[in-house]
Amino acid sequence: MLEPTQRFSSRVENYVKYRPSYPPAIIDLLATECGLTPDSIIADVGSGTGILTELFLKNGNRVYGIEPNREMREAGEHLLKDYARFISIAAAAEATTLADHSVDFVTAGQAFHWFDRDRARAEFKRALRPQGWVALIWNVRRTTSTLFLQEYEQLLRTYATDYVVDHRQIDAGILRSFYGSTAFQLKTLDNQQIFDFEGLKGRLMSASDTPEVGHPNHLPMLKELRRIFEAYQIDGKVCFEYDTQIYYGHLE
Repeated sequence: MLEPTQRFSSRVENYVKYRPSYPPAIIDLLATECGLTPDSIIADVGSGTGILTELFLKNGNRVYGIEPNREMREAGEHLLKDYARFISIAAAAEATTLADHSVDFVTAGQAFHWFDRDRARAEFKRALRPQGWVALIWNVRRTTSTLFLQEYEQLLRTYATDYVVDHRQIDAGILRSFYGSTAFQLKTLDNQQIFDFEGLKGRLMSASDTPEVGHPNHLPMLKELRRIFEAYQIDGKVCFEYDTQIYYGHLE
C-alpha cells in the first residue's frame, strides 16, 4: 500500500478533470453558522489540486493551500495561478509551517481521513486564532440509491487493489475525540456529476486504489465498467450522486 501523501501522484490528471467540485452553498453555510466573511483567512489542509481551495478564493478569502504531494500541489498551483490571494505551501497537516494563531478557519476537503489525527489536531490548535473553526468536508458517493451506483460499488469491491473507503471509517466517536467535545455540527448537501463513458472511466481512474495500465485487473475492470455503463446510461450519460458532508466546530 502506498503512503497517504503519495497515493495520488499518478492520478493527478484524472483527479483534476473528473473529481466533483463542492456546492457553493458551503460558503453560505459557514457564513451563517461560523461567521465566515471574505476577510477570513483560510488554511485548506490537504488542498490537493485546489478544488475546495477555489471555492474560498472565489469568496474573496486569502487561502493557504497546504499540500505535501508535489504532483497534486503543482496541479493546484496551475489551476489557481490567477488568484492573488492564494498561497501554496509544501507541507503536511501535522506540520503546516503556518504562524501561531494566524488563520480563522482550517478546512480539509476529502483529506482528513489521511491525517495523523492527534498530531494534526495539535497543529490546527496552534495555527488557529482564538475561537477559530475547523471544517471537515467530504463528497460521499452514494452506493445504493440507484442500480447503477450499486453495480459501480460492486465493481470497486471486485477489482480495486486495496479497496477501503477511508472517509467512511470516520465516525462520531472519532470526531468527538478530534474536536474534543460533542460541540460540532453536521450539515449535508446534495451534489452530483453527470458522465459520458470517457468521463466515467476518468472518474474511476482518479481513485488511488483502482488498478492502472499493466495491472492484470485493469482491462477486466474496464470491460465491466463498459457493461455497467451500457446497462444504465440514458442518452449516453450516467449520474454519480453524492452527499456533501460538512462537519464544523471549535477544537476544545
